[in-house]
Amino acid sequence: MRASLDTNVIIHFYKAGLQCILFDLFDDGVFIYEQIRNIELEHHGQDVLEQVDTDIAAGKIKVYTDQNLRNQKVYTIFQNNVKVNKNLYGTGDLGEVYAISLAQTVGAYSLVTDDIKQGGPYMSLLQFEDDIMPFTFADILILRYLIGAVDETRTIIDFNAIDSVSELNWSFRAQIKKFIRRFYLEPYRDEDTIWIKELAQIYNINVKYKLTRLANALPR
Repeated sequence: MRASLDTNVIIHFYKAGLQCILFDLFDDGVFIYEQIRNIELEHHGQDVLEQVDTDIAAGKIKVYTDQNLRNQKVYTIFQNNVKVNKNLYGTGDLGEVYAISLAQTVGAYSLVTDDIKQGGPYMSLLQFEDDIMPFTFADILILRYLIGAVDETRTIIDFNAIDSVSELNWSFRAQIKKFIRRFYLEPYRDEDTIWIKELAQIYNINVKYKLTRLANALPR
């Protein structure tokens, strides 16, 4: 999978020292737009910027510049996507606008963001006829667990670590229930249900059984 990253999720994973999860899960590439590196992280992520730059230099994160997009003959498409997304989401958080626009332009199938407010990128993309699948950090941890990369204990520990540094104060049990609603019980898009079923077939997993085990492993 390929992913375009929003500013907030970069900061949350790096603060927890768990950024490797992103590189392992999205092994076809992790991307950000230069504005996220040069403006958003400079303003909001100074404490993780050195680590981000190290991973950029190592090729773990690809930074798309305007020149890159021009070279690929997609700069005008990107600009049009930015214009549309600014109208949809406003200019209060340009990081999410650039992350979505980049995903739409370069074909990054996934957008990773922890902005789940109504009208924000996560909830809106679930309701749009769009090829992009939005994921939160909790979704990423659940997916990593489902494909068998880690067990329940490790998943819970990592959730608590990221939730703590992010100060989101999410309930993991609630996030598991949201995951089940999204992909099975009350999907916004049929494509999401098809996708999770295909994932289950690829990895030969019983999703219901594994999510039940994960929920049961949580403290009461």
